[in-house]
Amino acid sequence: MLLPVNATLGIVLAVLLIAAVAVAALARLGHSRAIAVAGLRAAAQLAAVSYLIGWVVHALPRLVAFLLLMFAVAARTAGRRITRNRSWWWAAVPIAAGVGPVVGLLLLTGLVPPRGLTLIPVTGILIGGALTATVLGGRRALDELESRRGEFEAGLALGLPDRDARMEVARPAASDALLPGLDQTRTVGLVTLPGAFVGMLLGGASPVQAGAVQLFVLVALLAVQATACAGVLELVARGRLHRVPLTAAEGE
Repeated sequence: MLLPVNATLGIVLAVLLIAAVAVAALARLGHSRAIAVAGLRAAAQLAAVSYLIGWVVHALPRLVAFLLLMFAVAARTAGRRITRNRSWWWAAVPIAAGVGPVVGLLLLTGLVPPRGLTLIPVTGILIGGALTATVLGGRRALDELESRRGEFEAGLALGLPDRDARMEVARPAASDALLPGLDQTRTVGLVTLPGAFVGMLLGGASPVQAGAVQLFVLVALLAVQATACAGVLELVARGRLHRVPLTAAEGE
């Protein structure tokens, strides 16, 4: 049975959000305000999107525009999480590289029909996975380059090109971005029942159908996140994504 949209649901959601804010404040985690804002934004955005989807699914131009909006928001969110300078827009590249080929393959094979009610949630899940991998990979790579700058300079002294010296330092840290997806895939059905599986069951699908959809989502996410992580690492190694202006010695 689906969750009833009524006052009880609203009260429970409010209590859970207040609890999350309170725990973060009491534990001094430093994100209590961000949690409150994120919860309120999510409510407003989902309410708007719920009505908007009903409008965009009936016309291809509106559907394409909505998908491009999803991509643009993800690119900006990822970029601004990684860096505050103008290089943030490069974050769009790994997201597009991860999501584009997978969505294209699904459309060409007919596994996902070009209908809004199917394409929007599938593309949204993949964009979300690419966003997470890009943010984690980019931040970890740049953090590592800042904390281990001496090793980067030692690599340059040994004759390594700028790109290779950065790669040697940043690659192990950036690869950690794949761990959440790997852990979710390894433990699916044993520790967690992810959203696609539960949603299919609540929608009346058989457990076998729900399992097949969830497996498809997890494997597609692995491909998307691996590509996004590799892409953002390459951009950091080449100096395209950075936090401070590159010096003449480092170059691009």
